[in-house]
Amino acid sequence: MARALFFLACGLALLASSIASAAHVEHYFHVRDTAVRRLCRDIVITTVNGSLPGPTIQVHEGDSLVVHVLNDSPYPITIHWHGVFQYLSAWSDGTENTTQCPIRPGESFTYRMIITGQEGTLFWHAHSQALQATVHGGLIIRPRRGRSYPFPKPFREFPIIFGEWWNDSVVRVTSAALARGNGPDHSKAFTLNGQPGVLQPCSADSIFKMKLIQGKTYLLRLINSALNMQFFFKIAYHKMTVVAVDACYTNPMETEVVVIAPGQTVDVLLKADQQPGSYYMAALNFISWDGIPHEYKAATGIITYQNAETSTPPLMPILPFQNDSSTAFTFHSNLTELVNGPHYVPFPQEVDENMFVTVSMGVLPCQKNATCKGPFGKRLSGSMNNQSFQFPKLSLLEAFYYNVSGIYTTDFPDHPPGPYDFTKQSNNFNEALINVNGTTRLKKLKFNSTVQIVFQNTAQISYESHPMHLHGMDFYVLAQGFGNYDPVNDPKKFNLVNPQRRNTIAMPADGWAVIRFRANNPGTWLLHCHVDMHLLWGQSMVFEVENGPIPSTSLPPPPPDLPQCSDLESVANRNSPMLSES
Repeated sequence: MARALFFLACGLALLASSIASAAHVEHYFHVRDTAVRRLCRDIVITTVNGSLPGPTIQVHEGDSLVVHVLNDSPYPITIHWHGVFQYLSAWSDGTENTTQCPIRPGESFTYRMIITGQEGTLFWHAHSQALQATVHGGLIIRPRRGRSYPFPKPFREFPIIFGEWWNDSVVRVTSAALARGNGPDHSKAFTLNGQPGVLQPCSADSIFKMKLIQGKTYLLRLINSALNMQFFFKIAYHKMTVVAVDACYTNPMETEVVVIAPGQTVDVLLKADQQPGSYYMAALNFISWDGIPHEYKAATGIITYQNAETSTPPLMPILPFQNDSSTAFTFHSNLTELVNGPHYVPFPQEVDENMFVTVSMGVLPCQKNATCKGPFGKRLSGSMNNQSFQFPKLSLLEAFYYNVSGIYTTDFPDHPPGPYDFTKQSNNFNEALINVNGTTRLKKLKFNSTVQIVFQNTAQISYESHPMHLHGMDFYVLAQGFGNYDPVNDPKKFNLVNPQRRNTIAMPADGWAVIRFRANNPGTWLLHCHVDMHLLWGQSMVFEVENGPIPSTSLPPPPPDLPQCSDLESVANRNSPMLSES
C-alpha cells in the first residue's frame, strides 16, 4: 500500500508542478537496487530513481523543499542534506541515529526544509552503512528570484560529482572490514558523474562530456561524494577561478588545480579561452597518509569546443604527484570569504567555549567471540579526544526533545586526557595512547554561544588529512598549519577579517586547524570525519545546542511520519548480490 500511494503521489505531483508555487519544490526519491555495468562487470547497486548519480535538486534561496523518500532497498537508510542549515528543521537533517532512526525497507519518510540564508552548491547523500557511495546527488541553490550572482552570470552550469567505485556491494565491503577490525578493501576506480573514464577498462564509451563554445564562461559545480579520497582536479591547458566553497562565496582565486576533500564542494568559473579542440579533465586522489600509496588511475572526462576537429585526440592535463601536500595546503589555506557578499554574516569576535580536540586513530577491544586483525589483536577505531562515539538505538534528537535519560551524557571533554607530542612518529603504535573509550558523550552548548575548536591531528597508528564536517551550521576557518599547535604563536596567524566559511575542513595531515562557529540552531548536530570508514569507526562527536528563549528559537515537535526506532541488525546485514562477472 505504501508503494502504491507513493507512485500515485508522484503522478499527482507532476500534474500539479505546472500550477504549483515556484517557491515550493517537491521531489520523490525511490531508493532501490539497480543493475549497472562498470569496469566490464554487471553489478547491483543501491540508487535513487535508478540513476548514478541520483537526481540533481535545484532550488532558489528562500524556497521550501519537500522530498518524499520511499525505501525499496534491502537496507535501512537515511538521506542527509549535506550543508543545509536545517534551522528549526533538525528532524530533516537525515543523520542516522542522531536526528532520526533510519527508514526501514518498504517504508517512507518525507524530508521538509526551508532553504534560507545560503546559496551555491551542496549535495545530498545516504548517511547509512557507506551507501553514500552510490546514493548521492547534487543540490544547487540559486540566488533568490530577482537577485544575481556576485560574479558575471555564466553561460551554462555543469555539476560534476567525484566518486569511488567498488566491484562489490559497498555495504559488504565495509561490513567485512568492521568485522575484521581493520581497513576495508580499496576502491577499484574513481568516477566523474558516475563514470570512470578512458583510463579504466570498458569505460571509454560512457565517459562524461561537456560541450563548450569558445569565449563563453561556464560555472562548474564540483562535489566530492567519494567515501575516502581527496582529489586533485585539473583541465588540460585551462585555468579556473574559485568563487565559492560549501555554498559560501569566496574572493575570486585563480588556480590551475582544485583540491577537494570528501564532503566539500567548490564552485569554479571556467572560461573557454583555448583553441577549439578536445581536452581531458582529470581527478586523481591526493595521498595524505604515510606508507606506500595504492596505485590508482585518474577519473577522466572530456570538454570539447563547438566546431572542434573531432579526429584530434584530447589533450591530457599534467596532474600533481599524489602526495603533493604543499599544493593541497596552498589551495586549502588561501581561500577567503567574500565580505559583504550575499548572506555574509559578520565574523564573531568573542568566544564563549574553547575546545582542543585531537583527531586520531586508535583501537578498541575485539568484540566477543570475534577475531580482530587490527593492531595488538584489537579493532581499529576513530576517536576525538580519545572518545570513540557509539550511536544509541534511539535517535539522539528524540532523546533531546523528550528529555529521555540514559541515552547519552553531556560531558564530552574539552581536551584530550593529557598532553603529549601529538605528531611525533614514535607515538605511532604507543599502546598507552591508542587505546580509546567507546562512549556516547555529547557537548552541551547554550543557544547563540560562540565556539572555537583547535583540531589537532595526531600520528597515532597513521597520519592523514581528516575532512571534519559540522552539521546544522557553517564555521569559519581561522588558520591551519603543520606540526603541533602552538597556543602562543599560532594565534598570531589567525585571519580575523575575512576567514573562509564552510561546513567541511580538510585538516592537514600531521597538522592542525582552528575553526569558530555560532551555535544558533537548537538540536543535536553531528561533527565527524567525512572519510566514511572513519565515521563508522567512531570518529565523531555531537553537539547538543539548547533551545533559545522564545518559541521561534526552539526545536518544534517531530513530524508524525518520523521513522520509528527498532532493532534493525538483521536487516542491516543483508547484502546486494552481484549479478554476474565478465
